[in-house]
Amino acid sequence: MTDEPGRIGVREVARRAGVSPATVSRSLHGATSVSAATRERVLRAASELAYVLPGAPAPHGSTMTVGVLARFPTQWFFAEAISGVEQVLSGAGFGTLLHNLGDPAGRAHFFATLPVRGRVDGLIVVASAFDGAERDAVSSLGVPVTVVGGDLPGRPRIGVDDRAGARAAVRHLAGLGHRDIALVSFDPDEACGRHTTRIRRQGFADALVEAGIAARDEWVVAEGAGIDAGTRAAERLLSCATLPTAVFAMSDELAFGLVRTLRRAGVDVPGQVSVVGFDDHEMAAVSDLTTIAQPVRRQGELAARTLLDSLSGGDPQPWVDLPTRLVVRGTTGPPPHRAGRTAAE
Repeated sequence: MTDEPGRIGVREVARRAGVSPATVSRSLHGATSVSAATRERVLRAASELAYVLPGAPAPHGSTMTVGVLARFPTQWFFAEAISGVEQVLSGAGFGTLLHNLGDPAGRAHFFATLPVRGRVDGLIVVASAFDGAERDAVSSLGVPVTVVGGDLPGRPRIGVDDRAGARAAVRHLAGLGHRDIALVSFDPDEACGRHTTRIRRQGFADALVEAGIAARDEWVVAEGAGIDAGTRAAERLLSCATLPTAVFAMSDELAFGLVRTLRRAGVDVPGQVSVVGFDDHEMAAVSDLTTIAQPVRRQGELAARTLLDSLSGGDPQPWVDLPTRLVVRGTTGPPPHRAGRTAAE
């Protein structure tokens, strides 16, 4: 985004303050990563140049609104990320316009009509992926776009290293002595989440190879996302000739359904089957679930700040991976003494 001719813009402020345009934008939007001395220098330069600070009346043509596109906005991950987005945007004087892309018919209608055209200054895409035609439709809007999780080529992306997180989960299980490890996966054919699914599967495979463990096709189960999908995955694993002694679930919600169903079937968790999730959902501690924690709200906050940088003429970092961490709770332990227990036992 370029500064308008004859109007003092972020680049002039950056030159006066001796910093980058992105630092100017972060300073004016209150980012905590900017030192007090740098922020003071930027504010002084902005004042000397009579630069219009965020929160002032919107320039001509601006809507002061950002569109947020999400597949399942009521599910925990999406709700947390959107909360982070809204907190930063509202602090900068922007409103949000949320569109649910989880329903196939609604998604098709959105990309056919593009109801956000002319109504938003930018877009934030939460954990979704687009096909070629959808990417072209988004590009036709001519507004900055930032991604939370997932992947949208050519757009700034804030997320976590999903491969490293999945690898850490399986390393934990292997380190406890497990050799019979299953994967409860998102649906790899679900286009919107295909990137995350593929990367976490790679992390799972990495850790098995590292530990010298052979993968078993019948122990890779994909039933979608959410607690009900975890229930269906558990039912499939219980129908196998041999029950694994450990399971990595790609989300905590999958893990919740998995653990509940295993216990209802009389399988002790973690005495007979250990379970690791991914997210550190708000109910993970209550459920005593071992998981890979990721800073979901923080991803939303950084995505919003990145979009504001773009709107201010800055040059945001194209790819940011925040760290994950293993949180050990009560659903993991050593494998049972007698390995190879059958599902019927």
